[in-house]
Amino acid sequence: MRRTIDILSAGELLVDFITAEFVQTIDEGTLFRRIPGGNPAVMAINMARLGNKAMLAGTVGNDDMGGVLINHLNRSGVDTSCVARVEEPTTLMLATRSAAVSNLQVYRGADSMLSIRQFPFQSFENIGVFHTTCFALSKNPSQHVILQAAERAQRAGCLVSIDVNYSEKIFPDRIEAKKAVSEICRFKALVKISNADWKRLYEDDAPSPEAVIEHFLKIGASQVCFTSETGCWAGNGDEVHALAYRQNATGSGDAFLAGYLTARLDDKSLLDAAIVGRRMAELNLPLTEKVTREQIYEELA
Repeated sequence: MRRTIDILSAGELLVDFITAEFVQTIDEGTLFRRIPGGNPAVMAINMARLGNKAMLAGTVGNDDMGGVLINHLNRSGVDTSCVARVEEPTTLMLATRSAAVSNLQVYRGADSMLSIRQFPFQSFENIGVFHTTCFALSKNPSQHVILQAAERAQRAGCLVSIDVNYSEKIFPDRIEAKKAVSEICRFKALVKISNADWKRLYEDDAPSPEAVIEHFLKIGASQVCFTSETGCWAGNGDEVHALAYRQNATGSGDAFLAGYLTARLDDKSLLDAAIVGRRMAELNLPLTEKVTREQIYEELA
């Protein structure tokens, strides 16, 4: 059954400057497009454009870019009542446009300054999904605050979700990163991880999708989505499904999880949710373009 709020997304809210052309390194980029970013923010926007009621808990600076981000979220239909402004500057990220793995450089600021006071704990019983990321867990005080919030969310019956978007540039202590991910998993989390993120975090260049799924289930996850350039897998301990999949651009992983979560909130099966996630990823429409449930559910007809 759906709750009053479909998703509360918590973590990085930042400005992406992404190369206009496909390049391999930042040095090759000469023209950058400004895009509101951060996985939790993009997740909230994608969920809202699919008709879900989405909230974001994040922090931006008392600067022009902070205002740009809040205005964009409001125009996208995301509830920003849990977004705070702090004295640190709004976080910025340079990234390459890529068909596979982006090269990035982050200038950290306000994103890690989450406060426990931002979370509507009295409303957690009305929230369907509590979503966060490995990026958001990479620095305190946000790590400590999000782990507290995730525990309370799970006790209130929320589905806890994490995108393990690991980067050594953002979270250089790999042991601490694994520990933080494990902490989230013990709340019966839904884990989404890409082939590239698994390689970076677990230093395994040839992961078996089944082994990846089994790893997270063993440390407490309730369901796992694993994506690569050519396929996606979904498993929950009782069943595992593999689908052909074409990752076509930066951001398709975020789109996949939004479609998957929407389907799960609509009580679709594990297989159907994976099909819907794949469809959303293949569309991977710019955040300014409309996408509907009918579009992402058409393969289920």
